[in-house]
Amino acid sequence: MEQRIVGQDTVRMLELGHPWIIADNFTKRWPKGKTGDLVQLTDERGKPMAIALLDPADRIVARVLSHQAMQFDRGWIKKRLQSTISLRERHADLSNTTAYRLVNAEGDGLPGLTVDRYGEYLMIQLYCEGWRPHLKLVTSVLQELLQPLGIYEKARPHNTRELEAVSDSKKYGRLLAGSAAPQRLEVQENGLTFLVSLEEGLNTGLFLDQRENRRGLMPRMAGKRFLNLFAYTGAFSVAAAASGATQVTSVDVSPGYTDWNRANFSANRLNHKKHRFLVGDCMARLAELASSKEQFDIIMMDPPSFSTTAKGRFTTRGGTSDLVAACLPLLVDGGLLICSSNHQKTDLADYLKELRRGALQAKSELRVIEQKGQPADFPYPVTLPEGRYLKYLVCVKG
Repeated sequence: MEQRIVGQDTVRMLELGHPWIIADNFTKRWPKGKTGDLVQLTDERGKPMAIALLDPADRIVARVLSHQAMQFDRGWIKKRLQSTISLRERHADLSNTTAYRLVNAEGDGLPGLTVDRYGEYLMIQLYCEGWRPHLKLVTSVLQELLQPLGIYEKARPHNTRELEAVSDSKKYGRLLAGSAAPQRLEVQENGLTFLVSLEEGLNTGLFLDQRENRRGLMPRMAGKRFLNLFAYTGAFSVAAAASGATQVTSVDVSPGYTDWNRANFSANRLNHKKHRFLVGDCMARLAELASSKEQFDIIMMDPPSFSTTAKGRFTTRGGTSDLVAACLPLLVDGGLLICSSNHQKTDLADYLKELRRGALQAKSELRVIEQKGQPADFPYPVTLPEGRYLKYLVCVKG
């Protein structure tokens, strides 16, 4: 195993348990290595610090697998995967649920690798190309441990920020092993049925990290008017309608995702004609609803951290406050504004500042009554603050 010297700043981060080696002047002087190689990290005096998986073309040039001596082989991978399965069995509430995260990268000691379960199928995503040479081995061990009908990989293109909403029909998934899944695969979450695609789209159609947040929202929905912004394929909308919301209004810029939303309603025997599905830019639609003097009891805003449409761009920093200000006039006094963000680079304190700016802009009082994050199947190390990315705040107006 070749050695790689890291600078004092990286040594400090390694001593604090951070698993990422960020490219710097030291890593630029490293001997050329192959993606997927294991390297021994040392300080400038030759003291061993960690064993890491090399990904030289990425900003994160290596990810720590262990601080102890190790053999990167089938036995090591199998032991790690058995540990992830055990954690879910012991700690995750997966009742009436067949779609959840099985491996959460750094949170499960397999940095840069995620595995999601969708019924009898598995979906692998590589956030670190260092896993690419070892993908067949990982796939083989997953087959041995879980016997899925099929295993897919969903590619993660580098230019996701520039991809338009129209790209939702492109095929980013490929079958690695086993038999192919239906084009629309039915899975269960909290007793509800959702349709996912293991081939089409940048994502599968269901964000698994919001499962418990949807469950927590359901008891609040009976008799309420619910507005779901950036509705995507409508998981929150379906949960609301199934829980007795009198009217659910879903807004999304993508006609394709809106059709998928309706299909999810039908999959749960919910009459989508009793509810509204609006296609268009969320800010424009909010202005239209305000001009019609509409009011809602609960408003959900869960925008992507970055999105591009024909008319403009949304970013978490800068866009959130305007979105809050546009929502509050539509919300009844005592109503709930649910603010969610998965933007890793915006911490909770900064996110709250955006909510404050929006409330002040709307001349409205907004109080946080619940603060949540991702569920137990999305663990993160305490040494990796970036791992706690999901911010989910239930706020009351007035």
